[in-house]
Amino acid sequence: MTSRRTFIKNTAMGVAGATLLTSANSYGMILGANDKIKFAIIGCGGRAYGLAKAIGDIEQGEIAAICDVDATRLNAFKEFCKKDIGSKPKTEKDFRNLLEDKNIDAIVVATPEHWHAPMAIMGMQAGKHVYVEKPCSHNPHENELIVEVQKKYGMICQMGNQQRSSRTSALAVQDIRNGIIGDVYAAKAVYANARKPIGIGKEVPVPETLDWDLWQGPAPREVYRDNVHPYNWHWFRAWGTGEIHNNGTHEIDICRWALGVDYPNRVVSSGGRLSHKDDWEFFDTQMVNYEFDGGKLLTWDGRSCNAFKSIGGRGAVIFGTEGSIHLDRSKYVHLDINGKKVNEQYENQTKESKANKTSDTIGFDGLTVSHMQNFINAILKGEKLNSPIADAAISTQLCHLGNIAQDLKESLNIDIKTGRVLNNKGAEMLWKRDYEKGWEPKL
Repeated sequence: MTSRRTFIKNTAMGVAGATLLTSANSYGMILGANDKIKFAIIGCGGRAYGLAKAIGDIEQGEIAAICDVDATRLNAFKEFCKKDIGSKPKTEKDFRNLLEDKNIDAIVVATPEHWHAPMAIMGMQAGKHVYVEKPCSHNPHENELIVEVQKKYGMICQMGNQQRSSRTSALAVQDIRNGIIGDVYAAKAVYANARKPIGIGKEVPVPETLDWDLWQGPAPREVYRDNVHPYNWHWFRAWGTGEIHNNGTHEIDICRWALGVDYPNRVVSSGGRLSHKDDWEFFDTQMVNYEFDGGKLLTWDGRSCNAFKSIGGRGAVIFGTEGSIHLDRSKYVHLDINGKKVNEQYENQTKESKANKTSDTIGFDGLTVSHMQNFINAILKGEKLNSPIADAAISTQLCHLGNIAQDLKESLNIDIKTGRVLNNKGAEMLWKRDYEKGWEPKL
């Protein structure tokens, strides 16, 4: 008889994003199908709370361990798990101890972005299934590597672009394929916020509760400053990837899904750090155009420091020859060619439903539950992933290409089969980061 542990590890083999079973009635016949998946959540910041609640809402999920290099955040998260979820996970500072723990089936990577791919790669190499928050990589090299590692080791790996598990978004994509707005030819991804300046950082002593060396991990070592941890690392190149990855990954992914495209043939970007003068190293304003074969166009309109809400602050609009579709995390709106509303569908049936709220202050929403349930079902039942890493990496690559085009201030020609930039030395130099000795991820 195959052991539970062996079953859970090996279910991924041969799945590769395909549905192994066609009848839900067959699930109960599979060894392990009714077992719980034991999770380790790595990174105890805001997003971890939403993910923990999602796991806690799923019968087949169990939070067995939590991990953070900041003892204050680790202890606060432990109390949350105990009080709000009824879970008493063990705690760790060094995630590598969890990779050696045979009791852990899957890891959730909710760390700063420079850790996403290295940690996910090490997890799969250790025989763990991986739910990795977006973006799935810090640079294009890691983006390619995480896909190769998943193929080599066969573990289930899903990215946290949870709108892929939206009922209304899936319905909209199906309707688009059926011609509800004619031939689709363009899409616009929008995000608007009013972020404040982060100031000029001052070198200060590292807090006693923080392991700054382990926090940096694969990134080259820098001195600790007072405007980096716990959130503003997003805007520094050593650790973050900018707003196009931080939020744009979601909307760009939905636009790409709706258009039915993969890699573009050309990328152009305009923007800069235009609103404030501080340590922020990326762009608070960025407009990226992606051109695809067949004449299709995708545009990213990102404004980090001006919250003018053209379509509700964030979302996606898909344009066709006979109408348009507006999508966000709570609804699907069908508009005719003149912009008049034809129909709308809400994620939780009605506009007035309190359950229709798709996020709260800790990022918890019904889509996160659905996305996590899909991940667990893929492990236990062979269900098709809604965002397998090979597909999620394409959307992540579009974001990387947008940043590279902006950095170089050049039009980039792209190989539509590989997503690589053609004949551009500058892009080659930006393809991979420098790693701290001993921390570079490898196949």
